[in-house]
Amino acid sequence: MIGCIIQARMGSTRLPGKVMEKIDSTNVVLNYVINQVKFSKKIKKIVVATTDLIEDDVICRNLSSQKIEFFRGSSEDVLDRYYQCAKKFSIDNIVRVTADNPLIDPNIIDLVIDEYENNKCDYVSNTLHRTYPYGTEVEVFSFKSLENAWKNAKKPSEREHVTPFIYNPQNEFILINKENQEDLSYLRYTIDRIEDLKLVREIIKNIPTRPILIQDIIELYKKRTEIFEINKNVKHDGYLSSLKKDEKY
Repeated sequence: MIGCIIQARMGSTRLPGKVMEKIDSTNVVLNYVINQVKFSKKIKKIVVATTDLIEDDVICRNLSSQKIEFFRGSSEDVLDRYYQCAKKFSIDNIVRVTADNPLIDPNIIDLVIDEYENNKCDYVSNTLHRTYPYGTEVEVFSFKSLENAWKNAKKPSEREHVTPFIYNPQNEFILINKENQEDLSYLRYTIDRIEDLKLVREIIKNIPTRPILIQDIIELYKKRTEIFEINKNVKHDGYLSSLKKDEKY
């Protein structure tokens, strides 16, 4: 079975509570992620992996109202939370999506899954060499690979994030990168800071069709380039803080 596990928590250091921020008149960020993923033709199950902290009760209430299944686990050891979630729901092949990417493209998800299904490999993503926009990150890997990482990963960066142990070449997993024909890595619509949230709200406001696909965003960029200036000075630095902890480790 191919299942999607979406990571979500309220405790973002740079934009606390971002996953429950209103993104249009009716939806919060997390709703948008789920709604976009639902358009995937390949994914059979959607589960949200959140933490057991009280602050994340609001996420669970939101998911319960939508009848979306969820798992609660460690706030610090995200790899353990993810592994225990996959184990509980018996997900053999895992699609990893994060809740700060409300414009995740279901067609890109399916392309990455196709690559995984058509090759003998442990892991496929569209991020090992980035040619897709920030905000379209997809990773697909086997439960066996996840379990290997869970048993053997030791560094803070390997426990605070799910897949660094897997995509580290030293650990000898078979890795494949899905590349786009055109390099679109200059586009950024993941939500890490308030400027990103403002941009995504503008994109949603200006694109009426659902789901919102990468082609729609490219067309908007060509017509309304000024909208994408909103977050032009934002840098993505979440993983770097974990690497600094590795130095102490």
